Amino acid sequence: MPDQKLTLSLDSGDVVITLRPDLAPNHVARITELAQEGFYDGVKFHRVIGGFMAQGGCPNGTGMGGSSKPDLKQEFNDHSHQEGVCSMARAASHDSANSQFFICLDDASFLDRQYTVWGVVESGMEHVHALPKGEPPANPGVIKKAAVG
Repeated sequence: MPDQKLTLSLDSGDVVITLRPDLAPNHVARITELAQEGFYDGVKFHRVIGGFMAQGGCPNGTGMGGSSKPDLKQEFNDHSHQEGVCSMARAASHDSANSQFFICLDDASFLDRQYTVWGVVESGMEHVHALPKGEPPANPGVIKKAAVG
């Protein structure tokens, strides 16, 4: 089966992410399901820290929300958190990932084996770097559409 891709359409262009079910099958299934349901369409990148990461996937744009689906059990793996790596955000509990995710903007290997890596940006990383910075940004970047294919 060819690699499955997730495309995030941002104002500045498309970000194409190669999904990694070999690393985190349940997390990839959740991201895919939410994208197919239109959950991510219109969702903001509510936390963007230059040199670190861009976080999105909260339906209310605050970083405190998730989907109505149950939280996921962690699938920590050995893939290092480097520029372009996509990983799940979570609360203090290892098993609290739901819909929020982040894309690393630089080396964030101090997160290795503490967060679940589920994909890697294949193209469009310049659009992730171009997202407005802030916690939250004054004018946050928005996922216009998330599509799996």
